[in-house]
Amino acid sequence: MDFGLSGRWALVCAASKGLGLGCAQALAGEGVNLVITARGEADLLAAAAALRAQAPGVEVRAVAGDITTPEGRAAALAACPQVDILVNNAGGPPPGDFRDWDRAQWIAALDANMLTPIALIKATVDGMAERGFGRIVNITSGAVKAPIDVLGLSNGARSGLTGFVAGLARQARLASANVTLNNLLPGAFDTDRLRKTLAAGAANSGASVDEVAARRRAAIPARRFGTAAEFGAICAMLCSEQAGYLTGQNLLLDGGAYPGTF
Repeated sequence: MDFGLSGRWALVCAASKGLGLGCAQALAGEGVNLVITARGEADLLAAAAALRAQAPGVEVRAVAGDITTPEGRAAALAACPQVDILVNNAGGPPPGDFRDWDRAQWIAALDANMLTPIALIKATVDGMAERGFGRIVNITSGAVKAPIDVLGLSNGARSGLTGFVAGLARQARLASANVTLNNLLPGAFDTDRLRKTLAAGAANSGASVDEVAARRRAAIPARRFGTAAEFGAICAMLCSEQAGYLTGQNLLLDGGAYPGTF
C-alpha cells in the first residue's frame, strides 16, 4: 500500500538508534525527507549515512543536540523546511524508589518526557493545520497502561503527556484539518534500553542476563521481544494518508503482554 507520504518532511527525535531509528527507517522507505536528532553526534551521523544509503532519493539532515533544551529544539526545527510529521521520542528516566527522588529529578523527567514533546507540538501543530496535513506520533511506554512500580518518574511524566494529547487531538480545528495526534506504547523491544534493564535485573538477582531475558520473554504471549523495524512500520502507518480518521489513540505494542481488555 502506498501511504501517500512521498516528499513530505518529518522531524524524528532520538533517531540515532532504537525505536526512533526504526521510525526514521520506515518513513524513509515511504519517501519521507528527514530531520533526525540525538545527543550523540557520532551515532547520529552514522544513522544518517545509513538512511541515505537505504533511500537515495530522500534528503536526510542530522542535527546533534539536546532536544530537551530550547536551543536543541530551535536547531532541529530550523533544519526542517516544514514539519509534516513529528515523532516525539526520548529515553525514559531511570528506575528507582520515589522516596529517593528530589524535585530536580522530577523536573528532568517532565522536561524530557512531557514538556519537550508539548513544546514541539506547539511549534508545529498550527502550521500543519494551515497546510491541511499533519501527523504527530509520541513514543511513550506500555507503562502508561500498566504502570511499573520502579518506573515512577516515567509513569508520571508520560501519563501527563498522554492526558494532554487526548485533549488536544480532539480539538475540531485540528482533527477537521487532517491533523492527528496519537501515541505508540512500546512494551519490550530489543533495544539498548532493554538490554540495560536486563543487565540491571541480572545484577540485582544474581541470575545471568540470558536467564533474566528468558523469563521476560516467557511472560510475553508472543514469546519474543519486538523489533525496531516492526515498531517503525506501525509508526509509518499512523503517519499515512489513510490514517486521517485515527486520532487521540494509544496503541499498545507489546506482543500481548498487557492482560486487560481495554
